[in-house]
Amino acid sequence: MTQTETGSRPATAELSLPTLTTMVVGSMVGAGVFSLPSRFAQETGVAGALIVWAVAGTGMLMLAFVFQTLAVRRPELDAGVYAYAKAGFGEYLGFFAAFGYRASACVGNVTYWVLIMSTIGAIAPALGDGDTVLAVVPSSVGLWLFLLLVSRGVKEAAAINRIVTVAKIVPILVFVVLALFCLQPSVFADNLAGADYAGSLFSQVKGTMLATVFVFPGVEGASVHSRHARRREDVGRATVLGFLSVFAIFASVTIVSYGIMPMAEIAALRQPSMAGVLEHAVGTWGQVFVSVGLIVSVLGACLVWTLMAAEVLFVAAQDDDMPRFLKRSTADDVPVPALALTTLLSQIVLVVTMFSDDAFDLALNLTSALTLVPFLPAAVFAVRIARAAPRRELAVALLATVYTAFLLYAAGLKYLLVSFIVYAPATALFVKARKEQGRRLLAPRELLVLAVSVAGAVVGVVAPALAWISL
Repeated sequence: MTQTETGSRPATAELSLPTLTTMVVGSMVGAGVFSLPSRFAQETGVAGALIVWAVAGTGMLMLAFVFQTLAVRRPELDAGVYAYAKAGFGEYLGFFAAFGYRASACVGNVTYWVLIMSTIGAIAPALGDGDTVLAVVPSSVGLWLFLLLVSRGVKEAAAINRIVTVAKIVPILVFVVLALFCLQPSVFADNLAGADYAGSLFSQVKGTMLATVFVFPGVEGASVHSRHARRREDVGRATVLGFLSVFAIFASVTIVSYGIMPMAEIAALRQPSMAGVLEHAVGTWGQVFVSVGLIVSVLGACLVWTLMAAEVLFVAAQDDDMPRFLKRSTADDVPVPALALTTLLSQIVLVVTMFSDDAFDLALNLTSALTLVPFLPAAVFAVRIARAAPRRELAVALLATVYTAFLLYAAGLKYLLVSFIVYAPATALFVKARKEQGRRLLAPRELLVLAVSVAGAVVGVVAPALAWISL
């Protein structure tokens, strides 16, 4: 397949409302849902979990409405979070949003492969928790095989995703139904207030909020592929429909688990913890059933996120915010250079996980922190354009902004600093794009943003080295 590099956008494959909705669901239902029982139980009891889901559900619904509104009011803006950040705050912050979103997708894919190897590690101890050399090698092969698969075309990837999405939803729904039948009211009641280690209710809620961030990225999936949409209004509809479907699944998985085992025992389960909960409820076959479902789910989500990460880079390059080589695409509208760069970053992060105390938690929390940075300017941009809109739109945009800012606070300084290690060096791509255009490399305001990101990156490197923070 030949590659093209043109100043205009290539002809694109058209995606219908059902296909866009499936892509949103497919990108959201991934590794996160299979780890939810233990991640919640490590921080909070039933009461805290209900509050967390109420806050997270409302906040993310507001973000879903924001993406719906922006898709309709600014239909000329492609690639979602990147385009909104650029339109609202200039080229450099738009570049940061594009690269940060792409980086979060890359790290998210690493999380998927770590969890796959950890799942298989239950019967093959040499794989450990997905962070050994023997685990990293097959994970690396998988990353590059996905590049070859996605390079066959957007339509082919979307068709595969529809099949995989159905396949991975089934075991999750079966888990919820079986857990409801096996639910023990006395165990559920004991878990209501939380264990002794959980702390105050506010501490429980704050500590758990970051876990919800990882499972909700993907809510913007339809807007990322907006240039492929058959009808522009389908982007917003797919966003809301996909979110509501996935939210119901996630909340159910978490809450029913509290009726199967004591909170402390759930917290100590090996990942994927959903498999351990079902094993306790129905026996060994439950663990096997969930483990197979996880592998299918994660592979499907990895496919979608690989495509979304490359799409953002490609559109940014089309807008001259990335180097020219990222503009190239095949006759089937696949941005292969962007795909290759995306896979390369995933490969680097995958190797780094071998040196972490907890590879899965590191990748998961870093994914969440990287995602929040692009989300915030999109929400603030919605506030700006909603000033002349009906009050409902302004209220929704304000709530989405407050919620995203709260998530950054809940994430804590540690992972925000580590995320700067990814952001700061990426400026080299922005500078290269400016040089290719013969423009001034960085304006004074952009230099200030660079200085902040470099300072954050330096602290992010020094702090773990001096044991100020642990990863």
